[in-house]
Amino acid sequence: MSTPRPNDTRHRLLEAATSLIWESSYGAASVEGICQRAGVNKGSFYHFFPSKSELAVAALTSEWEARKPQWDEFFSPLVAPLDRLRRWHERCVEEQVRLAAENGFVVGCPLFSLGSEVGTQNEPIRQKIDELLGFHLCYLESAIAEAHVRQHIHAPNPAAKARIVLSYVEGQMTRARIQNDLAPVREIEDGVFDILGVGASCVH
Repeated sequence: MSTPRPNDTRHRLLEAATSLIWESSYGAASVEGICQRAGVNKGSFYHFFPSKSELAVAALTSEWEARKPQWDEFFSPLVAPLDRLRRWHERCVEEQVRLAAENGFVVGCPLFSLGSEVGTQNEPIRQKIDELLGFHLCYLESAIAEAHVRQHIHAPNPAAKARIVLSYVEGQMTRARIQNDLAPVREIEDGVFDILGVGASCVH
């Protein structure tokens, strides 16, 4: 077996940390387990990351960088604003179905799961999750603001409405994880459009 290159080793550690934290929890994802999943030794781990906390923050950053092009596509200004929300939900459902099949249980939203687990104990992780959720809010606010301008909905305060929508979505994702049931995820679209005061059938 060839020795992995430094950049490859770092990437494998990021992927291993992401998958293990998402599959179980931050607490359950030990340095030993991450190294085993990545196929590297602990010396390589500490060469790149002084601690598991710093690896988790780097993994969150890397995961967002990989996902951002999808968000840019879903929330493209070329797409009608309410259709952006519909496409986003469709992707959420697809991903949750895939992850449930791979892991044997509903995983919900990793950001909320991780934030709820260690947010009061690990400030760097809390700050990173808050930053990433802020990015999510920006996409939602943009779509809601344009829908209001086009008079598809009444949302004179799109920032506040975006926060309500995100809170609802994350609550449904968390409920899906607790119940180990995809039904709450599938209900998100109808709930979001109900919050916005428009029927899902009116989206175009």
